[in-house]
Amino acid sequence: KMFLIGDSISIHYSPYLEKYLNGIVVFDRKKDNGQAEQNLDIPQGANGGDSRMVLAYLKSKLKDPEFNPDYLLLNCGLHDIKRNPKTNEIQVEEKEYRKNLETIVQLLGEKQIQLIWISTTPVADSIHNSGKMSFYRYENDVKVYNSIADSICKKHRIPVIDLHRFTLQLGDGQFTDHVHYKDSARALQAAYIAGFIQHYKKNQPF
Repeated sequence: KMFLIGDSISIHYSPYLEKYLNGIVVFDRKKDNGQAEQNLDIPQGANGGDSRMVLAYLKSKLKDPEFNPDYLLLNCGLHDIKRNPKTNEIQVEEKEYRKNLETIVQLLGEKQIQLIWISTTPVADSIHNSGKMSFYRYENDVKVYNSIADSICKKHRIPVIDLHRFTLQLGDGQFTDHVHYKDSARALQAAYIAGFIQHYKKNQPF
């Protein structure tokens, strides 16, 4: 059994991922009745949001005895790095982000749920920060926060799916808006993740 928690990027690639993993794993994810799609920039429902939201959700979810996946696919980062255009204040500071991820790793370890981390997808500064957004994001912050996650995953021997590197290779032409992707890119992202999982499962059988 595999459970996914992620931001709006994951909501978009999930239908493809579930299809590609059919017969390989029993797939499920954080769900809603369409609330997340109302505004993808304000996380709610299926949108995992920042690391604070993910940690709070997991603390609650792990109390449910019915929640017992073998593997948890996880990403949080895009909402953590939101910056106030006037003050440049970041939503979740690096120190707190690190602490939140460390706590998530600890909680999952206690339940013997194997974490598989998915890196945060790229930001094109000139596209995102055009003046139309109420918050800014920067690719440099993406790299810093991905690096923090990488260091934690290395420390705890957690596998990392480098969706950032893969998506970067698709080019800026794949964006439909400030940060989300065309349907064709979503399918490719899902295929990349599914390929990793199939390979991992083959070498680390459930």
